[in-house]
Amino acid sequence: MPKGILGTNVITQIGILVNDIDATSQAYADFFGIAKPEWFLTDTVDAARTEFRGQATEARAKLAFFDMGALQLELIEPDHNPSTWREYLDEHGEGPHHIAFVIKGMKEKIALLEGNQMQLLQKGEYTGGRYAYMDTFKQLKVLVELLEDDKEQEQLHV
Repeated sequence: MPKGILGTNVITQIGILVNDIDATSQAYADFFGIAKPEWFLTDTVDAARTEFRGQATEARAKLAFFDMGALQLELIEPDHNPSTWREYLDEHGEGPHHIAFVIKGMKEKIALLEGNQMQLLQKGEYTGGRYAYMDTFKQLKVLVELLEDDKEQEQLHV
C-alpha cells in the first residue's frame, strides 16, 4: 500500500513553540500527571551546521521532549537568531509548529517536496542524525519536519 510522498504516513512528533519552556513543560507535566522533563539547548552552529533559508545561522533553541507512546511532543523555545522557530513564533505566536516524520534519503525527500512547491526552510544536524523543516504551511496548514536517523542509515548498508 502506498505511503505517500514521504514513504511513510506515521507521524512521530508534534512540535510546539513556546515563550517559556519551564512554565509550559510544567503545565504539560501536570496535565499528563508525569515528571517534567529537563530541557536542553540545541548544539552550537559549528556542530549543528544550521541553515535557515539557505544561510548559516547561529540559531539555537531550548528543547523539552515528552514521550507519549508512539508520539513525541516537543516543546521549543527559540533564541532570537534567525530560524524557522523564531520567525514562526513571531508571526503566529505560541502553538503548533510542525509534525515530524522519520524518513530515509533526506536529500531525495527534500528534492521531492521542493518539486511539489514545498520549499526547504531550515536544516541542521543533531547527535545521531539530521533534520529539515519544509514549508508545507500553504498545503497542510503546518510545517513538516523530516528526521533522518544515522542508525537507520547504518542498517540500510548492512
